[in-house]
Amino acid sequence: MAKRSGNKSSKELKQEIARSREDVERRLSRVRQEADLPAKIRRSVRREPVPWIVGAIAVGLLVTAVVTRRKKVYVTPKGTTKSKSGMLEAGFLLGVARILAGLAKPVVVSFLEKQFGSSVSRRRSDKHGF
Repeated sequence: MAKRSGNKSSKELKQEIARSREDVERRLSRVRQEADLPAKIRRSVRREPVPWIVGAIAVGLLVTAVVTRRKKVYVTPKGTTKSKSGMLEAGFLLGVARILAGLAKPVVVSFLEKQFGSSVSRRRSDKHGF
């Protein structure tokens, strides 16, 4: 509670107000210092850098270990019996089909020229400018 000033002079009141302001400023300054976490960390690192460096290395290794330990899990639906070998077979068959199609193309073109005459190939080349 506030004290009653009684018969204090204005000069004494002004001095008391000035003292209380200084006290509040000092306390506020102390609170700001305690709340300034980045400055506290900087001072601590300057005073004792080795524990901070060791701690940073440990945290880095821990994060690296956690990130790199991800395991891939493949889930297949129930009733499905095909595995990677089935996909491998399908890929192999598609590759063989592509090679055979490339080899069979000249045979098919010559057969069509014999059936429809050479006019088919000329009309086609005229349209595309080849």
